[in-house]
Amino acid sequence: MKIAVAQLVVSHDKQRNLDKALTYIVWAKAEKANFIVFPEAFMSLMSINTTIKHADIAESIDGPFVKTLAAAAKKHKIYIIFGIYESKFGEQERSYNTIIFLNDEGQLIHSYRKTHLYDAFCYNESWNIIPGDNGFTPVKTKLGTIGILVCYELRFPEISRTLALQGADILIVPTAWINGVMKEEHLLTLSQARAVENTVFVCIANQVGNDYAGCSSIYNPMGIIMSSKSKDEGLIFADIDIDQIHACREQLPCLRQRLPKLYKLDYD
Repeated sequence: MKIAVAQLVVSHDKQRNLDKALTYIVWAKAEKANFIVFPEAFMSLMSINTTIKHADIAESIDGPFVKTLAAAAKKHKIYIIFGIYESKFGEQERSYNTIIFLNDEGQLIHSYRKTHLYDAFCYNESWNIIPGDNGFTPVKTKLGTIGILVCYELRFPEISRTLALQGADILIVPTAWINGVMKEEHLLTLSQARAVENTVFVCIANQVGNDYAGCSSIYNPMGIIMSSKSKDEGLIFADIDIDQIHACREQLPCLRQRLPKLYKLDYD
């Protein structure tokens, strides 16, 4: 499988972002990619000091933003993962921060509402976002088994481990990781750690510009960077060989060496 990861500057204009996505899908397919990943909250830039309510720009999962990309997935025969603000009936202020997963027939095969919200570093995502509660289940596809987590959730190793223990071959992490002191280092270190400790591929698709950190990367199961970007827009590509996971685990069998009976799991 060839995967493409898009590192993009997101605007306030949903249509502009959608048009950019369509352009990048064509580019990815021209490079023979089977799969393209866009960043978290790709639907619209929501600045920290904006007066626009998230509920006002949010759409349902069967709204025009998702439908347009579903048509593109079907037309170009490509899997697509991307982030939207999903509306909730009766909610006048907030929205869900949702990741959409489309197969190469344009069908919605999974959606994940971010559960662990970024209430840290003097920011409160929960002011604008409704936390999801749909749990962590990887998605089996003909390309491999895919686990999804979002941005801040990289800081919770339990999520990645839960997905890996259920058979995830690839962890897809759409992000809107903000710049800041040590923030880039945290993103890179955590991403590499999630790959190494679970012996899986990890794909980070981050926004760039608008105070976002960039540094989108694809890691192999040994934590080696296969492809990466720094601070510019564009696509990165990697050929994912699932058999590499099995070979890696023969040398590094940490998952099967676990002793869960010795681990206390009920602490808070």
